[in-house]
Amino acid sequence: MRLTRRIIWISILLLLTACGPASVNGTPQPGFSLFPSPTPLRTPPVGITHVPDAESAMTIYLEALKNGDYAAMYALLSKATQNSISQADFGKKYDDALNTMSASKLDYQLLSEQLNPTSAQVNFQITYHTALVGDIQRTIIAHLVLEQGKWRIQWDPTLILPELTGSDQLAMDYQIPSRGNIYDQNGAPIAQQSDAYAIGVIPGQLGKAAGSVDVELSRLMGIPPDAVHSLYANAVPDSYVGITEATADEMQKAQLDLSLTGLETTKYTSRFYFDQGIAPQVVGYTQLISPDQLNTYRRLGYQGTELIGQTGIEKSMESYLAGRHGGTLYVVDANGQLVSKIGATEPQPADSVYLTIDENLQHYAQQALTGYDGAIVVMELNTGRVLAMASSPEYDQNLFTASNANSSYLLNDLSNRVDQPLVNRATQGQYPLGSVFKIPAMAAALESGLYAPNTTYDCEYHFTELNGIVLNDWTWDFCQQRLQTGKACDTVSTKPSGLITLQQGLMRSCDPYFWHISVDLFNHDRAADITNMARAFGLGSPTGIGTVAEASGNISVPTTLIQATNQVIGQGDVQVTPIQVARFVAAIGNGGTLYTPQLIQEIQSADGKPVSLFKPEAAGTLPIQPDRLAAIQQAMQWVISDPRGTAYYAMLGLTVPMGGKTGTAQTGAPQPDAWFVGYTQDQQNSGKPDIAVVVIMENSGEGADYAAPVFRWMIETYYYGQPQTIPPILGPIGNPYTPTPLGGIPTKTPKPTKTPRP
Repeated sequence: MRLTRRIIWISILLLLTACGPASVNGTPQPGFSLFPSPTPLRTPPVGITHVPDAESAMTIYLEALKNGDYAAMYALLSKATQNSISQADFGKKYDDALNTMSASKLDYQLLSEQLNPTSAQVNFQITYHTALVGDIQRTIIAHLVLEQGKWRIQWDPTLILPELTGSDQLAMDYQIPSRGNIYDQNGAPIAQQSDAYAIGVIPGQLGKAAGSVDVELSRLMGIPPDAVHSLYANAVPDSYVGITEATADEMQKAQLDLSLTGLETTKYTSRFYFDQGIAPQVVGYTQLISPDQLNTYRRLGYQGTELIGQTGIEKSMESYLAGRHGGTLYVVDANGQLVSKIGATEPQPADSVYLTIDENLQHYAQQALTGYDGAIVVMELNTGRVLAMASSPEYDQNLFTASNANSSYLLNDLSNRVDQPLVNRATQGQYPLGSVFKIPAMAAALESGLYAPNTTYDCEYHFTELNGIVLNDWTWDFCQQRLQTGKACDTVSTKPSGLITLQQGLMRSCDPYFWHISVDLFNHDRAADITNMARAFGLGSPTGIGTVAEASGNISVPTTLIQATNQVIGQGDVQVTPIQVARFVAAIGNGGTLYTPQLIQEIQSADGKPVSLFKPEAAGTLPIQPDRLAAIQQAMQWVISDPRGTAYYAMLGLTVPMGGKTGTAQTGAPQPDAWFVGYTQDQQNSGKPDIAVVVIMENSGEGADYAAPVFRWMIETYYYGQPQTIPPILGPIGNPYTPTPLGGIPTKTPKPTKTPRP
């Protein structure tokens, strides 16, 4: 033992001697320590490299999986794996598994790795977040091989789930609830599952019954008999021509005689849209999931055979109307025999959606636009609730149902129509606003401090403030038309307005006055004033309605005097949507609050309990002082009540207190777009909420001649349940409007029995 200890100490002394003294004369020597640092690793011989990190390769693979980048994943597979499965089949394996699981998202965590010179194992945990069976979490071991200095993954289906051994695969047993219904605000059905009949004719078999068929279908469809006849007049005599669809209840109430020769009906069961479509561009339609939508909806828990909302309310409210799918996830063998159960969840019934739309008001709004392209919006002043939203031309939503016999005959024609009936002109139509734009222009003039309500201007036929350019007032154009008929320019519409105040300028819609304002502001370095006011009124940007698609429009800052004079009368590059206009007109009427338009009144569960209730959403305030806003309100009232107002004759005899504004916008077409906007102030008398109404009729004529009578039609319907007069196409320019007593208006189509609210 002593000998051993002596050998050890001698060895230590020899080592210390070899390392040098710890100090010289008490000074420590550099580089010496009783506990020296570890000796650095020697540089590997040439030709030898470190083994790369297998976890890095696995991280890249799993990140690509999260992003659905199957090509990047496939590039990381070993040569042997790539030889055994093509990239297309590899991607399909993942798609099929993720779709069946209803996994829309996943997370992962690397746990450990084990490296060998040419192989490795990486242990990771993966969690699939599924729509139907909750989270599926598994711990998986991935095997990798080193190929050309890089790790490659030896893949098989167990890297998706460990249960997928051999030829086993996943299978989901779906439980799909019935789709929820859509109702109007009073519970009238708009869309629901129903038995229905495709109705058509074989022209060559009609014979003497043709007239009776036209009358019968006219009563059902709510259009004139000659309009029905035109649908098949040019068809091949022995061919079937699809006309419309109806439920048995609708046909019975319309007293449709099914025994008429040449009239054909075919029964089918599907989601049905009543009354040939109530607000079709608002409600939208359902259709089978398309191939390019399949992966998305399978990951959300859909089987892939369901009808889904493709546009409008049907699309935006899909999560409510579809309910919650249920399902049980299994592992099955190649013969479909059960191997194991992974998870399950129960379905939940769909909710029903109640719209703010009033079915009766909507019906007459759609009827008022028959024969015209355009839109009507009716909105409550103090809530933003949309009571009617019509867009013309309309379309038949039932044609998108494949089981409808008329679909194969008419759907292709619908898709190819040049007048674009699928476009919701109320929210997607972008139009020059014409003289309605003078409302925000007047607000800008007042807020600039350069004008007051009683500031005067001499409004004559011609405007000459632009060098070398003469612009004509609308009264000049009317005068020239009257002269061509041999009459004198002695009417209110054909004489210049003369010396008027700013309020009277709006009442008379005097173009020279507003051209003068635009030039004045431009020359005072206030070219953006009108633009900023119009934008503050909500023009040129989406309203936030959300449940239907909407366009933005355009309001830009003029850079020249010509652009300024065009803008101030709503021409040039001014582009607005009717829903934007309805919102600011409502704000004028309610004292300045801009509400977000709303189409959803309530979402109700299957047991009748409210899931979500409408609440008004104030989105902003018009940037105008109360006294100046009051001046605009008074001027808009004069438009209707003063004999010199541009809508006086159109509203003659209508006692509802209102404010309004006419507009006529040039578009390059032979006839201009006709606008009329206005609001009521009658709640204290009628007890009904006050409303704003906007009417746009494309390429029809003057706003006072065409849009104003339709506005009146809507006001009468709102207060009296149906129109009291027929909107006329007025005679020669300058003739007073004479309301025609109700009579000859097509009978309103009978509706199915309203479904009482649970």
